[in-house]
Amino acid sequence: MGHLGFSYIGAIILMMLFIPNIIWAQHKPEGYSFANESKLLLAFERTGEVLTTTCALIFGDFNLHTWTPWTWWLIATMVLMMVYILWWVRYFTTGQTLNRFYRSLLGIPVPGAVLPVAVFFLLGIYGKVIWMLILAVILGIGHIGIHIQHKGELNT
Repeated sequence: MGHLGFSYIGAIILMMLFIPNIIWAQHKPEGYSFANESKLLLAFERTGEVLTTTCALIFGDFNLHTWTPWTWWLIATMVLMMVYILWWVRYFTTGQTLNRFYRSLLGIPVPGAVLPVAVFFLLGIYGKVIWMLILAVILGIGHIGIHIQHKGELNT
């Protein structure tokens, strides 16, 4: 279920997620528009964003503890976080176009959406916090759904 307490691991992950997104807000690709986004998917996305962010910070279960086999889940979480950062580096250094923003990375479709959701899900497994698992699914429905919608609009 989870034990309340500040999570510095959650805070680190959130900084790694937020900083590139703040930079992106100043360097959106030409032609980017959220005008046609599904209101239902947007509701899932916003709800998931707020609640996964809160969850990542308020459960001390995400912090480092004695090595156990569960620690591999945290390592997997951080590996995916590094792949997410790699995706942003590729985007910022290869020209910021819509096609490059939605292009797959290492076989991962819409990595800008899939990777953060996977990070939260694996963090939930590591911390054994069922709330994070549920919230990552909610976030995934909205965030991945919207990215797939945008990518589909490019192909029409």
